[in-house]
Amino acid sequence: MDKIFEYKLTTLKDELKKMGKVAIAYSGGVDSNFLLKVAKDTLGDNVLAITINAMMHSTREIKEANNYAKEFGVKQIVYKVDDFNLPEFIDNGPLRCYYCKKIVFAKIKEIASEHNIKYILDGTNLSDLDDYRPGLKALEELNIISPLKDAKLTKNEIRILSKKLNVNTYNKAAFACLATRIPRNHKITKEKLRMIEKAEDFLQDLGFTQYRVRLHEDLARIEVNKDEISKFYDDEIINKVNLKFKEIGFKYVTVDLNGYKMGSMN
Repeated sequence: MDKIFEYKLTTLKDELKKMGKVAIAYSGGVDSNFLLKVAKDTLGDNVLAITINAMMHSTREIKEANNYAKEFGVKQIVYKVDDFNLPEFIDNGPLRCYYCKKIVFAKIKEIASEHNIKYILDGTNLSDLDDYRPGLKALEELNIISPLKDAKLTKNEIRILSKKLNVNTYNKAAFACLATRIPRNHKITKEKLRMIEKAEDFLQDLGFTQYRVRLHEDLARIEVNKDEISKFYDDEIINKVNLKFKEIGFKYVTVDLNGYKMGSMN
């Protein structure tokens, strides 16, 4: 292992040891999975994974998180939110993520407190600071600790270390809350989110690795990695996607020739 990776991993473990007992806001993605693995290896049973399951979350992602928590042998609490009707979230303004994180992490803190856990961690890494993320302010206000960021770990370094630690999500595609597929100031509804979820699940089933289905009224704008755009040259794929998306409820289906770009709706 390169010295820089070893140093950062040791720094992360040392911080975890100082805390002794932690709760991790756990989505099952690349970052939180890596953090959960290292925390489990470092603190044993003094780790609790807390997963929020609300309308902006993918059912497939929640199931994957459940499976990984079991694989690591970490106790997990999944808190189901039936109606996430926060007006600032539904209205989808520029601070949507801030208000959402504020509510979600307040609940995570409450659950952690019920289990006598003082330290609540999340998977924010150093690379996240390069994007527009108003939710980070909410984490700061709630005293949520981001040990990956504090250890100066970038997204790429987390993937490399995950592979070295045999964490299967080392090459998992980036994912984000489904609300990020809806243009700002366009209202978020359960119906829209489920349409997006079904469409993205279908693309994954077809073998696409990195994708987003951006919703513009009744139009679906598909983003995939540039090296996967050529798959749409196949008439069979085109017809399958077109028919499925129309069945889901989209009137128009397009492919963005710029390819996938993180945060393209910001």
